[in-house]
Order: sequence, then C-alpha cells, then structure tokens
Amino acid sequence: MTAVKLAVSAGEDQRDLRDIIAETGRKAREAARGLALASSDAKNGALITMAAMLRNFSHAILEANVLDVEAAKLAGRPSAFVDRLTLNPGRVDAMACGLEEIAALPDPVGAVMDHWTRPNGLHIERVRVPLGVVGMIFESRPNVLADAGGLCLKSGNAVILRGGSDGLNSCRAIHNALVSGLRQAGLPEEAIQLVDSPDREAVGMMLAGLGGTIDVIVPRGGRSLVARVQEEARVPVFAHLDGINHVFVHAAANLDIASNVVVNSKMRRTGVCGAAEALLVDEACAPTHLAPLVKGLIEAGCEVRGDANARAADPRVIPAREEDWGTEFLDAVIAVKTVAGLDEAMAHIGRYGSQHTDCILTEDAGAAERFLREVDSAIVLHNASTQFADGGEFGMGAEIGIATGRFHARGPVGVEQLTTFKYRVHGSGQTRPV
Repeated sequence: MTAVKLAVSAGEDQRDLRDIIAETGRKAREAARGLALASSDAKNGALITMAAMLRNFSHAILEANVLDVEAAKLAGRPSAFVDRLTLNPGRVDAMACGLEEIAALPDPVGAVMDHWTRPNGLHIERVRVPLGVVGMIFESRPNVLADAGGLCLKSGNAVILRGGSDGLNSCRAIHNALVSGLRQAGLPEEAIQLVDSPDREAVGMMLAGLGGTIDVIVPRGGRSLVARVQEEARVPVFAHLDGINHVFVHAAANLDIASNVVVNSKMRRTGVCGAAEALLVDEACAPTHLAPLVKGLIEAGCEVRGDANARAADPRVIPAREEDWGTEFLDAVIAVKTVAGLDEAMAHIGRYGSQHTDCILTEDAGAAERFLREVDSAIVLHNASTQFADGGEFGMGAEIGIATGRFHARGPVGVEQLTTFKYRVHGSGQTRPV
C-alpha cells in the first residue's frame, strides 16, 4: 500500500470511508508487529535507502511542491505559511540528511534502561519497546512527513500520516519516495502510510483511535488543529498548543551576544514553533541595550510592538496591547517589554508563556542558573537562540514534534521518546508466598 485514497464521491456510503481507514489501522498494526522485531541493520538500511530515494525523486518532489505553493499564493495564504510549505533543493536534501542522521543514532529498541535483583533471586530488567502505531496529523510543512516516517521506523513504530490539503501534492511525492525505499529494503510498505485525502472525516476517525489500532496521536500545525486534537482525541497526544517563547535580556547581558541572539531567535524563521514572540529587557540595562536591540529587530524587517519604554527608545515601535504579551505571532512581529529584573521576567513568562521555549541572555552564572531551574518550560536556554528548539539541533536527527505536557515525552519528541518500556523478569522457579 503506497497511499490510502479516501476521497468519496457525492452520495457514496460513508461506511466505505470508515472501512478503508479501518483497514489502514489494521495494516499499520500488522506492520508494527514486524517492525518491533526488525534488526537495527534492517531499519538503518531502509533509512539510508529512503534518503537516497528522496534525492532520486527530488525533481518530482519539487514539481509537486510548485503546485502546492502556487495554490497557496492564489488563496492568499500568509507569507509565513507559504514559507513553511515551500521546498527547494536544499530542503529536500535536508530531509534526506535527516534520515541519514536518524540511521546513525543508537537503536533504542531493546535497550536495557535499568536492572536489579530482588532478595528472592528474581532479576528484573526495564527494557525499551516501541509504542506501536503513531498517528501523525500535520499542516503545511511537507518535510514533517519524512521526519516522522524516519523517526517512527527507527523506533520500531508504524505511522499513519495525514497532511493538510495545502501540501497534498508534495506529501504524495515524498511518500512515494519513502515507500520506494521501504520496498527496496524489504520492509513492509504499510509501515509508513499516507491518508491521501482532504476529507476531515478521516481526521475524526484517527482521533478516535481507529478501533484501538492507533496508540498515540501527534499533531503538528496551527492552534486550531492542535486544539481540536487535544479536545477530541481518545488516545494519548504528544503536542504543544502554542509556542509563546521569550528572550529575557538580563542586566548582565553582553550586548553583542544579545543583539545577534535576539534577531536570530525572532527572524531566522518566523513561522516555526521555536521563534521568539516576546523580548523582555531588564530595566537595569535598558538605557544601553533597549534601543540597539529594537533597532536591530526593525532593521531586520520585524514589526515591534512595545511598552512605553520601548516606544521611547525608538519612535517606530507600535504601542503593544495586552493581548500581544500572550500571542504566538508566527510572523515578523514581536512584543517588547521592560521588566524590573529576573523575578519580574520569570513572573511575566509564567503568566503569558506556553511552557515551550524560553531563554535568558546574561553573563551572570547565578542568574542563569536560577532561570534554568525556575522557568517551567520544556526547553530553557542560556545565551543561545530559541530557534535551537529542534530535535535535529539536539542531536536527535529530527523530531516528530515538541511536547509541552508532563507525561512520557517533553520537549523534542525523537527516537527515544517514541518508545515506552516493559519489564522482563528472570526467575529460577520462584513462587510468591500465600
């Protein structure tokens, strides 16, 4: 099976749709059983072959992507959306490199996490095993398909992928390349399945768990998608709702470092979940730091919405509204506020942040340590761009998403986070006393 074609004509029985996608789940479950037992060499060989197929199919992938990008522009989609959707030769090669990096990672499946022997002689091991079947629902970013397919394969999981209608042509082409690689490597094609339809009914079926065949759902997209998944899913969800990320410039910040990190955190790619959305500047360094930081952002093409101090520092600053402090702009817009030191900065982050990614810029080791310890976000950084909130940058090869929840996985969800564990107990005839 190379793709699950679910489009139904007017009047066609919806039971056909349910039957088809239910079969998708059953085949994914069957593939997952095989993948759980696949050797590291077999999985790594498939990943290398899949990477080669992405490069071989690059022309077809880019041609398909042009169709999606042109349609998005005609539909008046925002520039940040179009950027997330757009592929180029470098981005296709980056997908292939990501699969190769995943292949080079240690195989988590079967790793003994801990072991101990009880007084009665029982030897107990905690061992990593795959989750089973992952349902991935994503929007606009076609490279997610390759990342998710590779990470799930490495961790021994089958994956059912449903992309947004805006990127359907690109997803079909990428999926064809991945399936070609699976086929050549001798692994089941059903290990990576694409729900090839814009029908929203298919999403609802996936959120319901496909009759118990989906073990976890991972949404990747806008707030409305993630909110729907979190509200309707009947299986566990790895997700974050918002990426309201802060950069706090402490009184002891180095201005040169701060200038570079602030602009990069906001402007490297404004539409990614690791982009900074708010800049907090310690009032103790505001006389020397605020104006150049604001100027750097504006000259980089960013709209700055600021408090009275920010507006006094640069007349081009637009007055900030209360809602700006808690907005994920996902565009070249940032909210700027001065704060009375570390405590007020952390209080602001606690009130308006989303526990995704927050950064402190300072040369004061004590202040940095407090920030890293006390800010309750999935990722906290010291003197580094928030744009490093990425599984690839963490050495995970890629990520299937970033989770801000507290159970099982938090932060970038990579190969290790796509496993759970079981206990293996070795005995020599022990019985438990009555």
